[in-house]
Amino acid sequence: MSSPPAQIEARLVPSDLTESANTLKTEFTGSPSPTARKSEPISSLREILASEDAESDSLFERFAWLYVFFREKIFRDDTERIVRALWPNGNPPRGTRLIELGCGPGFYSCGLAARFPQISVLGVDRSAQQLKCATAKAHGAALQNCQFDTDDVAHLSHADSSVDAVIAARLFTVLPKQERAVAEMFRILRAGGRCLIAEPRYAFWASLPLYAMWALAGLTRVRNGYCEPGKATVLSPVAFKALFASQPWSRVETWQDGRYQYALCEKG
Repeated sequence: MSSPPAQIEARLVPSDLTESANTLKTEFTGSPSPTARKSEPISSLREILASEDAESDSLFERFAWLYVFFREKIFRDDTERIVRALWPNGNPPRGTRLIELGCGPGFYSCGLAARFPQISVLGVDRSAQQLKCATAKAHGAALQNCQFDTDDVAHLSHADSSVDAVIAARLFTVLPKQERAVAEMFRILRAGGRCLIAEPRYAFWASLPLYAMWALAGLTRVRNGYCEPGKATVLSPVAFKALFASQPWSRVETWQDGRYQYALCEKG
């Protein structure tokens, strides 16, 4: 596959990311699971995007640069909504532990870590390429409070009641075990903790990254057999609300705003 257009790459990749990413230490559990793996050190984000895995069965691995572009330049930025929902006073307490599920290239994890240096942020994803991009982003911003790990959102490696806040954006669009992921959110949150979920409302807009990646797969004649669906899963407002009723939250609020719908859940 040819590299993305130079002008796109220039907007996405800082020119000075030349050092290896440091291991970012954060305490999220009392005894870390041996199955959780740290992202491997990288030399530059450009090298990551140029070395996408042609043999992977995931579009997010094969065309990582394209998803980075969509996340950085096309998708809605819900940072302010996240802050208002999780911390109504606009300032999380020192020592707050936040985890982002399905973090992709680290847009929210890095942004929140940079904005609130008093908190610890962990982004988890199953895509090695997306995690490498996220680690490069955190390293380029010299973030000492942001870490990225491989994990399965349906079977998280973290202890019960081990985090203060959970966020996820566009997680359910390609996730088959949605109720299981919600159960894991509830399990790892401490009492009084909150999670905010943001999901697209319309299949066409939600599917744009998948359409683009599948189109590239066809144009470049790489082998077919990727694990992602042809289009994204979008939940109706009723189904979206019902999804969170599967756990005994003390508070659940769902609403729609333009092309997105949101759920704010609090654990009693």
